[in-house]
Amino acid sequence: MPPKNLICMVIDRLHAGMLGAYGNSWIGTEHLDHLAAESFLFDQAFIDSPDLAHLYRSYWLGEASTRQSESTGTSLLQLLNQAGVATTLLTDERAVAEHPLACDFENQMFLEPPTEEFVAADVSETQIARLFGTATEWLQTPREPFCLWIHARGMAGAWDAPLEFRNRFAEDEDPEPPRFSSVPNCWLSDKYDPDELLGMTHAYAGQVALLDLCVGALLDLFESSELQATTQLTFLSARGFPLGEHRRVGSCDEALYNELVQIPWLMRFPDGFGRLARSQALVLPADLPGTLLDGLGLDRQKLGSGGAISLLDIIAGERTANRDRICMVSQHDRALRTPAWMLRKPIAGAAELYAKTGDRWEVNEVARLCPDVVTALQAALAQTELDGTEGTLAPLSDQLVNEMD
Repeated sequence: MPPKNLICMVIDRLHAGMLGAYGNSWIGTEHLDHLAAESFLFDQAFIDSPDLAHLYRSYWLGEASTRQSESTGTSLLQLLNQAGVATTLLTDERAVAEHPLACDFENQMFLEPPTEEFVAADVSETQIARLFGTATEWLQTPREPFCLWIHARGMAGAWDAPLEFRNRFAEDEDPEPPRFSSVPNCWLSDKYDPDELLGMTHAYAGQVALLDLCVGALLDLFESSELQATTQLTFLSARGFPLGEHRRVGSCDEALYNELVQIPWLMRFPDGFGRLARSQALVLPADLPGTLLDGLGLDRQKLGSGGAISLLDIIAGERTANRDRICMVSQHDRALRTPAWMLRKPIAGAAELYAKTGDRWEVNEVARLCPDVVTALQAALAQTELDGTEGTLAPLSDQLVNEMD
């Protein structure tokens, strides 16, 4: 049975490497792992811009950041409204609530963040618990068919989990985790204190554990009601969170490394479609709205500029990929990701090259060893930025797509 309802949960600054389904073994995200076991997973999901305004044009219009224009076209929300689907936005992020396309939601619920940041004494006092509590209450009596879009500031907001959440990750010989609540945003010097970074990592892990608990409460309601038989649920992130991988903690200069640009992406379908499967296809936020419309049997060609992509054929196993590259842009750099390589080109500075998939977090820079690959990828990056329309780009060579022997 195809779904008639949609729930999309977007958690900002959620590091893909901190979830069990994406390789983490020390935090313990049992509820998200349970959701993953019921879902189809995209292992190579990336954002193409860390800018929330661009990201949400992608999520709601189906247009990649490199080909976004002034014209908006018809949004996902407008098409759902026209089909009789009641659309509701729930968020605590003002930039999302005030996005030009957010006015297409029939209803909005904005949960004002606290004016003062503090570490909560109890889970119920945390912002993420307040947000998910509001969502859980709303889902008890929804008007169907519906689309509930939840955007949580998540780790971009105050790190307010009770101290016990971060303390549980410290070993006996580790220093006591810090008590701050403000989101770290700093560069690590050559002589940084590893214990300071460890404390920030424990505090972040506490926020992930809190998120997992809150998602679990929503899933309990979901699975004990008729919603699980009628609702397609998508869980993903808006942006990752650097935790010292490239001497950055927090947003800093939004450098386009994997810890920022890779996002978790899970899709649970009510009939078990795609369950326990995963894909290595390169996917983008712009692929989501077309996929959701396809799942509801609505015409995705009416979305945005008319070129929306659907991932249903990948989920069905009928296709392995829709693209051979992803172009990423930020204020200070550009990047091109292929199945085999990651090229990062700062506006000021030399190009960096990393071999994939064996170097997930871009530890080994190999530009000097592969100058031909650097030259070819820089040309492909320039062409992709210039054209921006995937269907008209010539396929990349095997050297740029396939892993090295």
